[in-house]
Amino acid sequence: MVGSAGLAAWIAQIAFWALLLIGVGFGELGRKGGAFFAALWLLGSFGLQFVPSGGMLLTPYLAIVDIILVFVIFKGDVRLN
Repeated sequence: MVGSAGLAAWIAQIAFWALLLIGVGFGELGRKGGAFFAALWLLGSFGLQFVPSGGMLLTPYLAIVDIILVFVIFKGDVRLN
């Protein structure tokens, strides 16, 4: 059974890749922007392994990258109501 931390990790991963595909697909990021954010994902996924307790930092790191992607793609915050 997956706990709430595991679910949050899955949501962060899915949101990242969805936002990256939306950004590149609609031309909001471009190839260089997409490559930059993919490099940030690689840095977090593989670089945090060398930091003590770095595995626990991947989900918050990815959530911050997701927020930055939302701001870049949608030119601001997304209203939910």
